[in-house]
Amino acid sequence: MLEFLDSYAWIVWLGLILLFIVIEIFTLEFTFLMIAIGSLGGLIAGVLGAPWWAQIVVAAAVSLLLLLTLRPPLLKRLKRGGDPAKSNVDALLGLEGHVLDRLTPTAGHVKLSNGDTWTARVSPLVEQRELERGERVLVTAIDGATAMVVPASASTPPDGLTPGNRKEATP
Repeated sequence: MLEFLDSYAWIVWLGLILLFIVIEIFTLEFTFLMIAIGSLGGLIAGVLGAPWWAQIVVAAAVSLLLLLTLRPPLLKRLKRGGDPAKSNVDALLGLEGHVLDRLTPTAGHVKLSNGDTWTARVSPLVEQRELERGERVLVTAIDGATAMVVPASASTPPDGLTPGNRKEATP
């Protein structure tokens, strides 16, 4: 049995390499790629005449070395090129809009510059007053499904949200 394993271990290594590459294609985390390369090391050790147990040791050592040294910088480099565009709630913070219905500290509606209509309240961070229909507002926070807004005419809106440091979506 051990002679058979020594003679045909290369087939097992090729099968493992292919299996790990297929798994890597679906996970895209470089873990199984490193194990596949380690298995390639085991295959090379077998071709050079190493016994089956030495092939396993070589494969494990190469895989572990790659997982600890090569994988972290590859993951860092992969995530570095992420999409810088804000999405979801982050994209709403700092948007301007105008009041559709009279806006009080408890109720009202605003239409944002991206075209969305939101239930809104005047932010507790500013002087509490009602905002009239058509007044310009600035989104400072999102509380559930309610936009917290301040008048856009305020000289220094809370959280440093000013027209110069936000991106507005085109309707």
